[in-house]
Amino acid sequence: QVQLVESGGGLVQAGGSLRLSCAASTRTFSTYVMGWFRQAPGKEREFVAASGISGKTDYADPVKGRFTISRDNAKNTAILQMNSLEAGETAVYYCAAGYVNDWYRKGYRYWGQGTQVTVSS
Repeated sequence: QVQLVESGGGLVQAGGSLRLSCAASTRTFSTYVMGWFRQAPGKEREFVAASGISGKTDYADPVKGRFTISRDNAKNTAILQMNSLEAGETAVYYCAAGYVNDWYRKGYRYWGQGTQVTVSS
C-alpha cells in the first residue's frame, strides 16, 4: 500500500504561483507514473499533468506553458509548480501513482487526499 500526501495548496490571487508537493511512502517511487488531477466543485476530476519513469512529462492543454511537473526519486516526491494561475483553476488538486499506460484517465492505483487551491480574481 502506497500513501500519498499532498501539501502546498492555499489561497492565491489570479496571476500568482503555487508549488504543490506529493510525498509518497514507498521505496519503489521511481517505478511509478505520477499524475496530478484536479476537481472543481460540481465538475469531474480532470487530468492536469503526469511524469513517467523515463522522465517524459505531459500536460493538459489548458496548463501547458504555465505548470511544470517534476519528481525527485531520491526523496520520493512529486512536485507541481503552477504559475500564472487563473480564477477558474480553483479546485482540489490530487496526486496519483500507478503503473498506468494511459496517463490521462483515473486508472491510477493510489491517490492522495487532495489539497485545496483557491485562486481569487
